[in-house]
Amino acid sequence: MPHPLLYEIHARRWLRQWSDRLGRTVTLASVPDEAFADWQRLGFTHLWLMGVWTTGPRARHLAANDPALLAAYDAVLPGWRWRDIGGSPYAIADYSVPPELGGDSALANFRQRLHAHGLRLVLDFVPNHLGLDHPWTAQRPELFVQSPPHSPGAFPLETPAGTRWLAHGRDPYFPPWTDTAQLDFRRADTHQAMRQLMLSVADRCDGLRCDMAMLVLRDVFGRTWADRPADGPVSTDEFWSTAIADLRVRLPECLLLAEVYWGLDGRLQALGFHYTYDKPLYDALIRGDGPWVQSHLLEASPDFLAASAHFIENHDEPRAAALLDTARHRAAALVTLGLPGLRLVHDGQLTGARLKLPVQLARAPAEAPDPALRDFYERLLTALRTAEVGAGQARLLTPRPAWPGNPTHRHFVLVQWQNAQPAFALVVANLAPHRAQCYAPLSVPGLRGRTWRLHDLLGSERHERAGDDLAARGLYLDLPAHGAQLFLARPD
Repeated sequence: MPHPLLYEIHARRWLRQWSDRLGRTVTLASVPDEAFADWQRLGFTHLWLMGVWTTGPRARHLAANDPALLAAYDAVLPGWRWRDIGGSPYAIADYSVPPELGGDSALANFRQRLHAHGLRLVLDFVPNHLGLDHPWTAQRPELFVQSPPHSPGAFPLETPAGTRWLAHGRDPYFPPWTDTAQLDFRRADTHQAMRQLMLSVADRCDGLRCDMAMLVLRDVFGRTWADRPADGPVSTDEFWSTAIADLRVRLPECLLLAEVYWGLDGRLQALGFHYTYDKPLYDALIRGDGPWVQSHLLEASPDFLAASAHFIENHDEPRAAALLDTARHRAAALVTLGLPGLRLVHDGQLTGARLKLPVQLARAPAEAPDPALRDFYERLLTALRTAEVGAGQARLLTPRPAWPGNPTHRHFVLVQWQNAQPAFALVVANLAPHRAQCYAPLSVPGLRGRTWRLHDLLGSERHERAGDDLAARGLYLDLPAHGAQLFLARPD
């Protein structure tokens, strides 16, 4: 099965951009054909439609009155208006598509058009909390974490039996999300309700990106909410174990991607997720720690690496072009897109967008593309398809010193790909801020007894090498600071 290449777009902003460009309202039902054709041409396999669910008036009101958010809007979108504030896509009032995006029928149509172009649809599922405007807060308040009156991080709810106080959703290391209500995952009825909700979302797409998936692990949840005792029927199950088992019965092909931090990615893979965020890799690439990146990748098991999601930006992180110069950006992008596992690209990344926008904004400012990055990504994505990176077998190679006393091999990432023999591809990235050398110890069947032609699809280098020499010594590499190469090798 090919390793997914996932493209994330912010649905509300993306549709506004199309509407402004065409001078008419564009919904999910009327997206121009060229968008689908472009994704297909670039080799994407999945489209993550982020922010497609309904948010409510309370969440939107909070988003339009929070001082920190107002300052952020002013910084990135001067002159913004009320209609530019959509509320947080993760304060979901209803798992339905709002009319301004085209409604549920438009989503179904959008999915069909993706399928016609060979792509699959990924949607958000937020297990930890619901938006303040979700009907369950009034209809089923027992499903949420109960709080003492006037306690921090809680809000009042008027019910026929009197006022109840429910907790806002939160990550234990950050302030509460005041536009959300915290579901109580110690309760069996909450588990049941959320399993059914998860299935209803999965019925409408081909994959789920599960927000902050580690927060509902039993031990994590128990520590986070130890000061707010649970009442009602208690579940002894791990939510993800039963929820994923139910999903596998009904939709065995549904892709599951977990947003996860704190070193809990292995646990979530063991519970059934196909892919989990590799945040440590992201952090090391951004800080420029090549030896750490190399050790991290080589020490991971092949199965773990193939079940990891690699990225240099997403909607939660700063724009890569704002953090990395062009050379570092190219090398980091090649690493994340050249590894086995799920490869994630964020809308705007391909053109070098630099502004990190609050997710609450439903309109984006116009940013001029960076010609160097735009051209690089066009060439890179084309090269990945030509070399069949993401298909077949991947092998992480351990670089060898080019000569005794030369430590620069520790900055290389080498990934060998082979789909149809005898040809193979080699991803090469030097993450050092200086020139570096190494030997790549190739592991290719039938290497000996042939002359091999190697072509760098990202540059102009072409070489001929004897297979016996490649098998004995490896491929000698000498790259400038942050050099990035993708070799396609074929025998004469």
